[in-house]
Amino acid sequence: MTTILVTGGTGTLGRLVTERLRTDDHEVRVLSRHSRPYAVDLREGTGLAAALAGVDTVVHCATSPRGGDEQAARHLIEAARRAGVRHLAYVSIVGVDQVPLGYYRTKLTVERLIEESGLDWTLLRATQFHDLVLQLLQGSAKLPVMLLPAGVADQPIDVAEVAARLAELATGAPAGRVPDMGGPEVLTFPELARAYLRASGRRRPRLNVRLAGKAYRGFRAGGHLTPERAVGKVTFEQFLAGRFPARG
Repeated sequence: MTTILVTGGTGTLGRLVTERLRTDDHEVRVLSRHSRPYAVDLREGTGLAAALAGVDTVVHCATSPRGGDEQAARHLIEAARRAGVRHLAYVSIVGVDQVPLGYYRTKLTVERLIEESGLDWTLLRATQFHDLVLQLLQGSAKLPVMLLPAGVADQPIDVAEVAARLAELATGAPAGRVPDMGGPEVLTFPELARAYLRASGRRRPRLNVRLAGKAYRGFRAGGHLTPERAVGKVTFEQFLAGRFPARG
């Protein structure tokens, strides 16, 4: 039986990856800052040797927009090499090499660290999760007027679909960079906002706002989209119907 360690195993994606792997009868260790017995802060790296002892595969889901991903990846890679880990699988974001956003640049750096690690690896990029788009819209709806980025579309995907694919890749042979995963639809932010307001029963006027900066230009150009890889099945409206069942 394969022993698999999932970093960030209590997070939005990692929790579902863990559940999927355990359903398939794999031995799974969940690593997070507060999850016993493998409570490890990857930015510090202490405790990694014990967590990785006897591990065949690592699925690296841990991430934080607040920083520290590069340092965490270095600690994980170093410990994985010492432990003789056979396979390191990493989930990244579509467009990290196209949109000059700080968090995206960090994810791209982590990709390169893994590619140059000397370990056998698999890399999957996915578009934004439905959950994140919903959070953005809910935050905007707290204002009297919803402010939406003019000219920007998104291609949200269901996190469970990404988890299933990542679990499949983790239990297979190292495959390098695999084809991206995108949601089933590319929708403008006004379209996403209208869907959210319908599902939640809220009313808000909407205002498209043109922003400045290279990152915004990258989003407007669609660098974070992969319409040719629209492999997801669950649409944003279907996701919302599950979150707002009384309305859906």
